[in-house]
Amino acid sequence: MEPPRDQGLLRSDSIPEVGEDAAATVGMAETLSEEEQDELRKELAKVEEEIQTLSQVLAAKEKHLVEIKRKLGINSLQELRQNITKSWQDVTSTTAYKRTSETLSQAGQKASAAFSSVGSVITKKFEDVRNSPTFKSFEEKVENLKSKVGGSKPVGGDFGEVLNSAANASATETIAEQTEEETH
Repeated sequence: MEPPRDQGLLRSDSIPEVGEDAAATVGMAETLSEEEQDELRKELAKVEEEIQTLSQVLAAKEKHLVEIKRKLGINSLQELRQNITKSWQDVTSTTAYKRTSETLSQAGQKASAAFSSVGSVITKKFEDVRNSPTFKSFEEKVENLKSKVGGSKPVGGDFGEVLNSAANASATETIAEQTEEETH
């Protein structure tokens, strides 16, 4: 007699998958003796009882945990804060975070150097403008105005003082003109 040919997907016998429930396997109980089935039923009952006992122990441990936290004054907000802190520490210790942080730091340093360079260029341009003949002429005119308005003060000083003095003199003249107009 010839052995049966493999029918592929049309095979009638079931092949149990890894982790498949033994009771769900068709035809499996038929191959076990009555004694083996009784033994498995006893083992099944024992395992179910152990699971129930472990569930009760877990529930008791969870109640004990809540009681300890209550006595220590640990509330949900504090737990959340601790969890967030721990999560942040976990994130910052990852390679991806470290690489990203290094990259951003380098980018920041390059941006800082670029801004410093731009600042230097602007400072140089201001120095060039201040040393130009047009600016020197303007500065002389402001100093002359200051000496006319200020009177006894010596000519010179820094440009900021000259501008402040000229602005004060202009403001004083404007107030004097307004007062004169109001009296007439």
